[in-house]
Amino acid sequence: MTDAEKRVWAVTQLRKKAVQIGYAPQKADFDPVTLSRIKAVLGPWPRALETAGLKEKKIVNKKKHPRKTRQTGQKGDGHER
Repeated sequence: MTDAEKRVWAVTQLRKKAVQIGYAPQKADFDPVTLSRIKAVLGPWPRALETAGLKEKKIVNKKKHPRKTRQTGQKGDGHER
């Protein structure tokens, strides 16, 4: 089975289970072997659900805000001196 075929299989398993139970499946909804195979192909559970279109992709803001330092309580660069 090619990598593309494995991805199709894993996505199909997730979508079929979602239709069957009426919501995005949880890991506990699968037997250990199927769960292991899905995760091996699609990665961590949240990424697997995103790939199958069962969960919105989380947008992460990588921009860091200045933090207050513990000692002075003033905004700084996050490094205590």
